[in-house]
Amino acid sequence: MQQAHAPRISPTIAGDGSGPPTLSLMDRFLPVWIFAAMGLGILLGQLIPMLGEKLDAVQVAGVSLPIAIGLLWMMYPVLARVSYESLGRFQTQGRLFATSMVFNWLIGPLLMFGLAWLFLPDQPEYRNGLILIGIARCIAMVLIWNMLARGDGDTAAVLVAINSVFQIVMYSVFGWLLLTVVPGWFGAEQSTIDISIWTIAKNVLIFLGIPLVAGFLTRRILRPRKGADWYDNRFMLRLGPTALLGLLYTIVIMFSLQGDRIIELPLDVLRIAAPLLIYFIVMFGLAFIVSQRLGFDYPQTAALSFTAAGNNFELAIAVAVGLFGITSGEALAGVVGPLIEVPALIALVYLSLWLRDRLFPAAAAAGEPVVVPTTSAGRRLT
Repeated sequence: MQQAHAPRISPTIAGDGSGPPTLSLMDRFLPVWIFAAMGLGILLGQLIPMLGEKLDAVQVAGVSLPIAIGLLWMMYPVLARVSYESLGRFQTQGRLFATSMVFNWLIGPLLMFGLAWLFLPDQPEYRNGLILIGIARCIAMVLIWNMLARGDGDTAAVLVAINSVFQIVMYSVFGWLLLTVVPGWFGAEQSTIDISIWTIAKNVLIFLGIPLVAGFLTRRILRPRKGADWYDNRFMLRLGPTALLGLLYTIVIMFSLQGDRIIELPLDVLRIAAPLLIYFIVMFGLAFIVSQRLGFDYPQTAALSFTAAGNNFELAIAVAVGLFGITSGEALAGVVGPLIEVPALIALVYLSLWLRDRLFPAAAAAGEPVVVPTTSAGRRLT
């Protein structure tokens, strides 16, 4: 898989505005935890050869129940944090949100589609996995990156809420088009698996729709009754870390079934990583330049740029597992995503602050203190 003026979060002030705040231990070392989960999964696969058959004993939508539980749980805490009440601001900043929609739902998917075909023309499974990542727009970690770069928290919250709702409607359409239709327009090989819109939509409705409804209802019911401070800084403090646990649990299971493949093909991870790294850099840089040229201030520019660059790897993994299976190359590509995203986006935070000092001198001179909310893991940034 993430702010001055963070929305509705009880803040603490950190620093004097001259440098970025520190990412929490849990988030900073996310790639380490993912590598550890991968290693543990490979070890389990060697110790329990029949694990796959045991996991498939009970299935939900073609996915084994233990795996489905992990896929659903890693999405729920993330979606319980989304500020759905901020959607009302959509009409007041039409130009900014229209720009974000173009980057998130046109440029981003098409760029990843092009990079996937350019770097992986001979690997249809990995290519499909990257395409699924490209159409899964970020709904969680972008809030952390935006905050660290001192972007507009309210704008980021609205963009995340829009992406969450829009994915329910459009993810299946984009997936069907980019996997089975668009390649044929250029005489390229289409997906070797016959995928219908309904097949993708069913997986999106299950693995995004269910946690989206659960997260919305959790926030809608508990926040007004218990108060914003309790919900954001006590309840989410406990619920938030379980999203990472759900992701790591799913990765352990995935790699327990893919261990032999990973050991035999370590360079495949590097082939998947290369287009992802280029994607992050191009999307962020292009969005930042366009936003600045359109006259948006720095906080808005940062929010739009990080939203454009980030992706919802949890959804991509869930759909890949549902469509192609947990041992598929598509699922492996989804797991590689957060390995690259975390260090890449941390570097882009520093780039954003460097660009602020040069392209937005008024914002740099203001030197406003940083408002520090809790992270995706429910911990405070210090």
